[in-house]
Amino acid sequence: MGEQQAETSAPRALRGARATAARRRAREDDIIRATRNLFDTVGVRDAQIEDIAQAVGINRAIIYRHFSGKEELFALTLVGYLDEIAEAMRAADDESKSPHERLEAVASAFLDEGHEKPAFVDCALDLLSKPGQELLASVSEGAMLRLGRGMLGPLSAFAHVIEAGQKTGDFRTADSYMLANMTYTQALGALQFARNQLLVSEGAPGVPTVSRASWDLVKSYTIDAAHAMAVGNRA
Repeated sequence: MGEQQAETSAPRALRGARATAARRRAREDDIIRATRNLFDTVGVRDAQIEDIAQAVGINRAIIYRHFSGKEELFALTLVGYLDEIAEAMRAADDESKSPHERLEAVASAFLDEGHEKPAFVDCALDLLSKPGQELLASVSEGAMLRLGRGMLGPLSAFAHVIEAGQKTGDFRTADSYMLANMTYTQALGALQFARNQLLVSEGAPGVPTVSRASWDLVKSYTIDAAHAMAVGNRA
């Protein structure tokens, strides 16, 4: 009798644990969605934990039960943007085209998505501004794994095109993922530059002048830079 009771209580305990885990994941998803909505409406800099908690209808202390801190929450919110951008890049890539055409297409998709999602740029640049060890110390291992998988989306879209160009001899870069990371980082900087729209040049010797840089011009130069790096002759 006792053994039978133990056998029936074990599945109940397992079902209870699964239900608790499901509720926890649902709450985390609610918090991330609220954070994303706040990013898109007021911007990353003005997004406060109190506002996120209020949007979900919880106390701010509960957020810290689910996430190690603000950095981890923001990192996991970034994953949603990365997934959307990676999907757009994959949709833009046509394997029947030449490597140069494919690189232009995926780079253009990344830039267009980033241009339409300024909060993505702010969030991504904020993470890039932190030293690696500092980021690892403030974000849990599980969250870092999810962030890494999210980043692999755009990076792999770049890398697969670069590898195709390596096979045809169009691209001579040695490390496809190194170049993918460089292109990703450079494009983020270009997106920030496009938002500022401040082009500083020398009007007369030693005299700076400021003009506006159009989005189309910034985008064109960024794509040209990606091509230039891809065809480099570094062994």
